[in-house]
Amino acid sequence: MSSRVFKVWRGDKSGGRFVDYQVQAEEGMVVLDAIHQIQRTQAPDLACRWNCKAAKCGSCGAEVNGKPRLMCKTRLDALPPGEVVSVRPMRSFPLIRDLVTDVSWNFQVNQKIPPFTPRPDATWIMQQEDVDRVQEFRKCIECFLCQNVCHVVREHDLKQHFFGPRFFVRIASLQMHPMDGLDRMALLKDQAGLGLCNVTKCCTEVCPEEIHITDNAIIPMKERVVDRYYDPLAWLWRKIRNAR
Repeated sequence: MSSRVFKVWRGDKSGGRFVDYQVQAEEGMVVLDAIHQIQRTQAPDLACRWNCKAAKCGSCGAEVNGKPRLMCKTRLDALPPGEVVSVRPMRSFPLIRDLVTDVSWNFQVNQKIPPFTPRPDATWIMQQEDVDRVQEFRKCIECFLCQNVCHVVREHDLKQHFFGPRFFVRIASLQMHPMDGLDRMALLKDQAGLGLCNVTKCCTEVCPEEIHITDNAIIPMKERVVDRYYDPLAWLWRKIRNAR
């Protein structure tokens, strides 16, 4: 066994600081194991949200060495050996205590999205390529790491005008579903703030499910919005068609 120093954020919305803890690192340990060891041996009041420890519930998101990660999926042997490991709460959401943040804004956004609504004439026969396209988006575990790292939320705090990458993925899964009958283009343009995204792909980089958020969800949705509202030829055709 070797000893690692963990610098863990302790505090609440009124303030706080980093506190150093010595952790006995064992083979195969992940950051969440280290946090549990700290709770068990040194700081039983350390607040940390977790559930499955299998990278499927999305509960244990934090910033490890400055990068948003799932603590249960971040192995100690993948971090620089001998260096201090810093663990702090996700910066884009209001702090509750220690490593726990208030992510309720995300669920409020989710309620604004009309759910899957099958077409009246749907035959429920789908091509495999259609299944594959929307199945990727359904892998999302709602860890909200992509929301946390997005600069529109993180740096500019435009939560009132922006849904964020997680919910662009959800809208894409509905818009690209061949059996869905609703049109959510106006929602993307006017309420979701899709135009604020500048496709830096930082959301894709932190996704633990390796969903191609930018390439497969955001960019296709941007193209559809542009075709609908900003393509001059499409605008002219709609004017001609409506004049008949």
